[in-house]
Amino acid sequence: MRGYEILVLFSNDRMKVIDFSEAIKKFAKGDYSLYSQAKHFKKFSVENGNIIWGKNWDLIFPVNNIFHASF
Repeated sequence: MRGYEILVLFSNDRMKVIDFSEAIKKFAKGDYSLYSQAKHFKKFSVENGNIIWGKNWDLIFPVNNIFHASF
């Protein structure tokens, strides 16, 4: 996807493009501001349905928030 968008496929087969640009601006502060850089933003992983950045879950967006696009 482009910019801060991630294509998400949920277990109910619903597919949705989520734009994380505002969430990243809001939550990627201080030590975690590196995730506002595209090269670091793209290094996310999915664990238990949650989208996370960093080995220690530096930033996490829970699946329920992602499904409802509420950050």
